[in-house]
Amino acid sequence: MTLRHLSVFVLGLIAAPAFAAGGPAVAGIPVDFILFALTLLGVALFHNHTFYVALTGLFTVSVYKILFTGFKTGVGVAGFFSHLGHEWVTLANLFCLLMGFALLARHFEKSHVPVILPKFLPDDWKGAFLLLVMVWFISSFLDNIAAALIGGAMAHQLFRARVHIGYLAGIVAASNAGGAWSVVGDTTTTMMWIAGVRPDQVFEAIVASTVALCISGVVAAKQQHAYSPILKNAHDHTKVDWARVGIVLLILVFAIITNVLMNTRFSSLAESFPAIGVAVWAAILLTVGIRRPDWEILPENLKGTIFLLSLVAIASMMPVEELPAASWPTALGIGFVSAVFDNIPLTALALKQGGYDFGFLAYAVGFGGSMLWFGSSAGVALSNMYPEAKSVGQWMRHGWHVAVAYVVGFFVMLAVLGWHPETIVAKGDAGAVVESAHVVPVEAK
Repeated sequence: MTLRHLSVFVLGLIAAPAFAAGGPAVAGIPVDFILFALTLLGVALFHNHTFYVALTGLFTVSVYKILFTGFKTGVGVAGFFSHLGHEWVTLANLFCLLMGFALLARHFEKSHVPVILPKFLPDDWKGAFLLLVMVWFISSFLDNIAAALIGGAMAHQLFRARVHIGYLAGIVAASNAGGAWSVVGDTTTTMMWIAGVRPDQVFEAIVASTVALCISGVVAAKQQHAYSPILKNAHDHTKVDWARVGIVLLILVFAIITNVLMNTRFSSLAESFPAIGVAVWAAILLTVGIRRPDWEILPENLKGTIFLLSLVAIASMMPVEELPAASWPTALGIGFVSAVFDNIPLTALALKQGGYDFGFLAYAVGFGGSMLWFGSSAGVALSNMYPEAKSVGQWMRHGWHVAVAYVVGFFVMLAVLGWHPETIVAKGDAGAVVESAHVVPVEAK
């Protein structure tokens, strides 16, 4: 067992005392976190059996919570099902998006657009870097899962299916960095928007995001060029299947419009119905008669999807009740914690606590998960496409530049903009607009 393999376990234990509530504990560490950390350690050590490790962890944590600690929604089996009822929309949306975007990525690959891209990209490392810039930009207005899968599909063609793990980490980093500065680019930034954070407050994260993209992107592109250079010439006879391009665009339009509408006009419905995931599948089914989706890839993707949902479900059951005092060191630390802990509850806690500079918070919770392959939905989705990436040791060994980029980007932003705790505007219980640095966002109804 190497230090790299132990890193996930150690980080989980370090984070536990700062974020935990009361309950049975060993050496001051809640048993809930120990079980979660052991699950993550199992994922790190047995990356060829991550599916069974995650299911075992979910079963163990669920039984422990049912028998000993209960849930925020109640105790025993009733509390467990109440908890699932509270989380089902998030899990259903994630399930639909992961499965649907896998079909989208295959449509995009079969459109032959990736094959003709070399005509427009430089044939050295700069071409690989520009591909990451494209992923970064796409993620700013589309879910970062889709951006990562589109990047993975393009890379599969451009590099003859030989994609370096460091470059895969670069794709995930680019997708998460792109979503960090847009209120429609990531679930966490959308949460901030709903809570009353202004889009321009989140947009400040573009400073750190751009720096991180340049650092991680350049290193990853050079790794890829040394491993398998970009195809220099597309086949002359290759023609774009515009019907598949149209299907891809339709799916994206459905997702974007639904995302915007749910977060601006129907936020209460968004808390009770997986609208974005349903919209993606509606577009897929509407276009079946134009081009048949590759249904054959779904069983393989199902396994990876269940793995991710298991980790997300475990994370949702952790007794995360409080954060350290809001400050830039806390925000920096949240980025590292988000590599092993679901960033959605972290974001919710930070919004409740108040006192943050939301540009820094958006960057931390958005980009931090890129440091490990299972630290973000984009990483898990891309790892379904490239199973060789499901190794914590290999990811950290070849994707070291992501952690460096995170830290450098954070401190560049701190030097350029400074830390300014910001005000959010949220609706009070009576519907009036309240302005405060410590506004508690409206609870789910």
